[in-house]
Amino acid sequence: MMKHPTSRGSTSITDFPPRSDPQLRVRGRNAKGRRRVLRRWHTRLDGDTIDEARALSANGREGLLAGRRYADHELQVPGRAGDIAVSVFTPDGHTEAAPGLFWVHGGGMVGGDRFRRRRRPRSRRCCWWSRRFTGVPARTGAPGPARVDDCYAGLVWFADHAEDLGVDPTGLVLGGGSADGGVAAATTLRVRDEGGPSLTGLLQCCPVLDDRMTSVSSHPFDDGVLWTRASNEFGWRSLLCDRAGSGHVTIYEAPGRATDFSRLPRTFVDVGSADLFRDEDAAFASTIWACGGDAELHVWAGGFHGFESLSPASALPIAAVAACRNWITRTLAKAGG
Repeated sequence: MMKHPTSRGSTSITDFPPRSDPQLRVRGRNAKGRRRVLRRWHTRLDGDTIDEARALSANGREGLLAGRRYADHELQVPGRAGDIAVSVFTPDGHTEAAPGLFWVHGGGMVGGDRFRRRRRPRSRRCCWWSRRFTGVPARTGAPGPARVDDCYAGLVWFADHAEDLGVDPTGLVLGGGSADGGVAAATTLRVRDEGGPSLTGLLQCCPVLDDRMTSVSSHPFDDGVLWTRASNEFGWRSLLCDRAGSGHVTIYEAPGRATDFSRLPRTFVDVGSADLFRDEDAAFASTIWACGGDAELHVWAGGFHGFESLSPASALPIAAVAACRNWITRTLAKAGG
């Protein structure tokens, strides 16, 4: 009898892991014009490496602001369990109401900060937003089980104070990437179910959505990639403890478990074909379509998790960032029309 393609037997899908684009190993060129090849391109997240991973995922306020043409306003916003930190970045010359991007940080569900990695394309998207639309991006983050509570509270505050911040409340986009993409998706479900602020769009970059990890693409990545199955299991266990993978997890903790994605804002989802989140991200977009919603899905052939960060000068990351910018432009145009 032929084995099911998701079985773990002799014809296991782990025998055929998706291939990554070899150009993604090139990080650009050095001063002499020689290609700089990425040597160390995978990490292992567990109890022994978590401190190192947290140090790598943090950047600091000075790093994010270096060379940028906008001001940073550090604010304390009331949350459900105490004040939470929010950074509002206002571009130079900002004088009238403009679209606002509320960006959530993640860090594998165990680390990161709202200033993380200014050179990453996802962070550049946040900065580009300000320059292109004279918008006001805000960044916040909440590690641990309270992360969606805090992000929801921060978003409500952002919308309530839109006029004071110079934000057009009819042009509000919620976004995040990787673990923070999952937080953004869960927060959007809270907005829908609790009658929260009106959102123009939901921006999702390779989001982490489902703790069960039962899809085809969740299996082949045991080693040699930036984010492995073992690291993902560690991240979910750190967040959910013994409930991870069980029947006692809510859609606000793992939004990929939801079956009703009706009444969501226009949504952008992108992910690489060699990313263990490929199938859960595609399923997220597909379920939005099945519920009559508006979703744009990009699966980048050969892209692994974090490919935009590790090789930003390669053709694939450049195309991914361009597609995201194009979606933002069109989404705001539709909202304005």
